[in-house]
Amino acid sequence: MSHDALFQPVALGGLQLANRLIMAPLTRCRADDGHVPNALMAEYYAQRASAGLIIAEATMAIEGHSAFWREPGIYSSAQIDGWKLVTDAVHAAGGKIVLQIWHGGRACHPLLNGGAQPVAPSALAITGDEVHTPQGKQPYVVPRPLDLSEIPDIVDGFRRAAANAKAAGFDGVEVHAANGYLLDSFLRDGSNQRTDSYGGSLDNRARLLFEVLDAVTTVWDSEHVGVRISPLNSYNDMRDSDPVGLTSFLASALNRFHLAYLHLMRGDFFGQQQGDVLTPARTLFKGPLIGNMGYSAAEAEAAIAAGQLDAVAFGTGFLANPDFVARVAAEAPLNKPHPATFYSPGPVGYTDYPSLSAA
Repeated sequence: MSHDALFQPVALGGLQLANRLIMAPLTRCRADDGHVPNALMAEYYAQRASAGLIIAEATMAIEGHSAFWREPGIYSSAQIDGWKLVTDAVHAAGGKIVLQIWHGGRACHPLLNGGAQPVAPSALAITGDEVHTPQGKQPYVVPRPLDLSEIPDIVDGFRRAAANAKAAGFDGVEVHAANGYLLDSFLRDGSNQRTDSYGGSLDNRARLLFEVLDAVTTVWDSEHVGVRISPLNSYNDMRDSDPVGLTSFLASALNRFHLAYLHLMRGDFFGQQQGDVLTPARTLFKGPLIGNMGYSAAEAEAAIAAGQLDAVAFGTGFLANPDFVARVAAEAPLNKPHPATFYSPGPVGYTDYPSLSAA
């Protein structure tokens, strides 16, 4: 079928994109010791620069809150320099790239953070899964509830991360408020049992996200800032009693920030929670909307052509196909991803997926 809508230029706020195929943020755990990005990561992202926009992987905004062992950070000068390798390579290849800034929250582990207990809105551990550590997979631990006095430092950490992303040459930032990490764990009532000004009502549960956005938009104009949410996704043991209501509230409340985009994960990896979050997001959010989770090229084309979305983010499609955009245009077969190498070190399963010209 024709994919004309996917290849139309689009403006996401101040980001002018050549096409509407977005590379979703994908944690790959290839950073060096000290959570420093490197030349291998620059090669990987540059290979995928034909995306309308690359959203780089979840990146530690604040030191001491690692949830993946070898994920990158953006809090040190070495990390800024490492990311500069990446942004220079992507720009040289004609691409655009924003950085997803992130705090792991209760998904962090003492073995990854010098023995420090993770922090969260409430003392509720992630159950049903384990975390990768230098000592193998380990159960998650019970986090420590953040004290009110600590929250301003969290907010300022995101502000500093946004400033460091600008120094590293990114085209913008995406605030990660999805998938059970710190900001999302405040948003959803299954993980937030606070009774203070950061718990209970929707306004209170969203307070931390809004404070982070207020801080980040002092560094970047708001049209270069996006937000990712996942109101249905049960990943990291997440629930909400009313995910559609939460989506409606956020879609409306986020309008005051005049963001580049809202990046919405439409479903649940594990199929435990159901609901239509796309309709309220499209109806109530006045800015560009990016859809994500399980789209085929044909479904993405139809959604954009119908005005349901402005762009679609693809994960494993870009992971396994450095020339994903060209393959979609040519309706060519896609490489199959290799999950065993998603988080392993080195180039295997990272930069060695063949392009059409090499296949």
